[in-house]
Parts: sequence; structure tokens; C-alpha cells
Amino acid sequence: MSSQDEQLPAAAPEAAGSDEGMTWWYRWLCRIAGVIGGVSCAFAGLWNCVTINPLNIAAGVWMMLNAFVLILCEAPFCCQFIEFAGAVSARAERLRAWQKAAFYCG
Repeated sequence: MSSQDEQLPAAAPEAAGSDEGMTWWYRWLCRIAGVIGGVSCAFAGLWNCVTINPLNIAAGVWMMLNAFVLILCEAPFCCQFIEFAGAVSARAERLRAWQKAAFYCG
């Protein structure tokens, strides 16, 4: 048995397990909700930076960084100028839905 034959059976269960029984429209609905959440978080962070209080400015910058990570994971086509956007998106795609939710809420 060659090394290529050993790798093929291992790849098949991973592809079957990534579906998680979710329909295509539900996956796209979750992705669209993530993009809308990222855009709203970026807008709120920008709005929060319009102040003279340093804690508000720090919180606004933190919100914009969180929005960037969320958009990078859910919509890598928005970040085409970043070299590692495809790798981050591919890694995020391998996560289960509950793992993504825990990461985004954390």
C-alpha cells in the first residue's frame, strides 16, 4: 500500500464530518450574519473612538480588531490584499459551528 492510498481514506471522513447536517442555506445564513455582525462591530468601534476618553478609544480599537478577525474568517474576499487571509479562512472553515460561535463570542 502506498502512502497516497493511506491518506485518501483519512480525508473522506473529515469531509463528511464537516457538513454537520446543516443545509446549504443555513450555512450561508450564518455566514451572512457573521459578516453583518462584523460590519456593525466595526462601525460601532469607529463611532466609539470619536471621544476624548482614552478607555473609550481603546474599546473602539478593540471592537474594530474583533470586527477585522470576524470578517477575515467569514468573508476572506473582503481582505484580498492580505496574504494570509485564505489560510485563516480555510482554518476557520474546518471548525464546527459551535466552536466558531464560542470563538466569536469569546
